[in-house]
Amino acid sequence: MVASRGPGGPLNLAGLAQSNTLMYMLGTFGFGLVTAGMVFGRTREGYQQFRTVTLSIGLLVTLAQGLLCLPQISHLLFWRLIGLPPSIEHPAAMTLLATVPLQFVFFTRIPFQVAMYNARATGRASLATILRILLTAVLSPLFCMADAVGPLWAVVCLSFPVGLEVAASAWLARPYLARLKASASAPTKKEIFLFNLPLSIGGYLLSLSSILLGAFIARAASPERMLPAYYLALGLATPVAYGATRVLEVVLAFPPAFEADHRTLRFALVAGVVLGLLPLLFILPGLSDLYYIRLQNLDPDSLPLVRVAALALVLYPLCVAVRAQGEGLASLAGKPMAVIAGQAMFMITILLTGGVLLTLGIDGNLIGGIGLCFGSLASTATLRILLRWMKKTICPPR
Repeated sequence: MVASRGPGGPLNLAGLAQSNTLMYMLGTFGFGLVTAGMVFGRTREGYQQFRTVTLSIGLLVTLAQGLLCLPQISHLLFWRLIGLPPSIEHPAAMTLLATVPLQFVFFTRIPFQVAMYNARATGRASLATILRILLTAVLSPLFCMADAVGPLWAVVCLSFPVGLEVAASAWLARPYLARLKASASAPTKKEIFLFNLPLSIGGYLLSLSSILLGAFIARAASPERMLPAYYLALGLATPVAYGATRVLEVVLAFPPAFEADHRTLRFALVAGVVLGLLPLLFILPGLSDLYYIRLQNLDPDSLPLVRVAALALVLYPLCVAVRAQGEGLASLAGKPMAVIAGQAMFMITILLTGGVLLTLGIDGNLIGGIGLCFGSLASTATLRILLRWMKKTICPPR
């Protein structure tokens, strides 16, 4: 809302979405830290080691993002590689620089969330996130009323709630941190880093796939209409899809009691269906006009493009939930390479699907949703096939 109401309208939102995608791609080098914390951070010494590794990785990632903001590198990235038109490249480069401090703030949140996950206080962990979402929803119209609009003000509007979320998470995690027990031995920083590395490489591939999809859409017909339409629809699908990734933590917190225990799979299916339907509320007549046209400043002629993009993304949260459930099983089995293989297949499928759809002349607002769904399905299929194969290889039937 704040970004799209500035000069340039929804083009600013498309640029902000591209820079956020790149920011999250860099942040995925900490993708496996929550899982690592749930494995190594259950004692006082282990938690301290885990916290040190987390903040060190966060600092390195923040420095890397700062280097990408250098004008020559930024232009090479957004214009030459991704293919953004100048009207979208400028807000993308501007907001990538503005979110450099925010990158590190996200990493400071992780240790507190892990402490609550390990104590099974998922309600408390979610409370801080819900607080951030609500505060962002309240601040957005206030920024618009004060005419504090445009991509930079959108970053400011996001930063305050994130900072409050970190402070709230630290306060909510205090009793659980105080109850951590001492242990005679502690994992080394190297051990934690190497555990996180394969999972983080997989997360990097997932984020890279999102950037590749943007590159395909930018090369399809009418990119200045299709990119904003796709990113507006994705803006509602991404939060629920991110919620679907939390199924991985559910699997770790409630591991299967026996081989045929499919409780978490059923949970993933139900959660994925419900989460996938939520964004469709915003394409209903009346509500779509209010949200996309009045709040997001979308050209009314582009509303049908957003509706089509939203429908193409309806299965995305379901596919993500099922994939996350499989990744949780792989983490329990100590098979991170199976996760990486699945996520590599995700990227390969994105490349193949995007290339085929672009060749066929499919509209750009459809390419993203189709690619994300196909990629997630290919990823979870690869992961589960590998897990079964590894199980048979290690424990052959008698």
